[in-house]
Amino acid sequence: MQNRQDFDRSAAWRAEDLERDRGWVFTLADRDRRQLAAAARAAYDPARDLLDYRREEFDLGDGLATIAAAAREARSGRGLALLRGLPREDLGEGEFRLLSWAIGLQLGVARPQGKATHYLSDVRAAGMDYRSAGGRGYNSNARLDFHADTCDLVTLACYNKARAGGQSMATSSVTAWETLAAERPDLAEVARRPFHFSRNREQAPDEAPFYAQPLFDFADGRLFCKWNRNRVRTAQELAGVPPLTAAQRETADLLDEILRRPGLMFVMWLEPGDMQFMNNHVALHSRTAFEDFEAPRRRRLLHRLWLAPPDSVRLPESWRVYFRAVEPGTVRGGFRGHCYDERHRVFEVRQAAALGMSTEIA
Repeated sequence: MQNRQDFDRSAAWRAEDLERDRGWVFTLADRDRRQLAAAARAAYDPARDLLDYRREEFDLGDGLATIAAAAREARSGRGLALLRGLPREDLGEGEFRLLSWAIGLQLGVARPQGKATHYLSDVRAAGMDYRSAGGRGYNSNARLDFHADTCDLVTLACYNKARAGGQSMATSSVTAWETLAAERPDLAEVARRPFHFSRNREQAPDEAPFYAQPLFDFADGRLFCKWNRNRVRTAQELAGVPPLTAAQRETADLLDEILRRPGLMFVMWLEPGDMQFMNNHVALHSRTAFEDFEAPRRRRLLHRLWLAPPDSVRLPESWRVYFRAVEPGTVRGGFRGHCYDERHRVFEVRQAAALGMSTEIA
């Protein structure tokens, strides 16, 4: 079994660590907020497609350094960061959405997020059944399983919070692994072997409806985690997927229990103007169920970006079928979906070139 000293210790936190040391929280200065609002207002065109915007069109001013520091903390530090103070009160819904996109253009190459090949998800309750074969949690108001998204780095910018509920939860997958390995080393070994995950009917034409991947693996001395119980469950309904073994079911149950332990799970509220950063390789996240406001303009709304940053690290080879590439600094991750075409490829190549990344798109 991998030696615990072989991977970065900063990501192996417990809830009390985040409470005691708030170095993962970053706050924008008032002057930076004004500059960000001005940049979004100047560029906003409701008739313009997001993919047509270029990163050099946005002058984010000195606030970009604070934003970059938060992203760096998520990528290379604790795996989690919170940015406070985006100018939500100074921007309309469309302008705030564009600001989220503009920030993403500075940090990496956005990755498509589903069947419609969309690059920015509006996270709101839209009647989706999370437990259905094609269900997605971001369009429901349900409590979510702990999971990792299909990208290196995810950002979540809050425009409106719910009337009640909708708390964000995160647990270090490094700490979860150490706990699993210490309590049940036999099940830790099971977690190192492949589980089957469904693509929830969002696969591209060149992809199978499911794929196999271990829950934990290592590359270059780093630990990586992949978990999404809902997609393991729906994979069991697909032809060609072997039934879960008793050991796999026990592993899944214990892992989920570990992830929700009060000493490990950190709970936070995302307030309007907050942006959360999460490194999907070393942190797993969830959300409580919520009740929304009746008025449409007040309903819970967040904007989610999946990003491939230019300074990414090598992934385990077992991640290749899931991410399409494992080499550092590559445009990887995301769900191609059903609508990926030359327009999407042109955007990705242009954005990768602007960031000095490889323009060979997997």
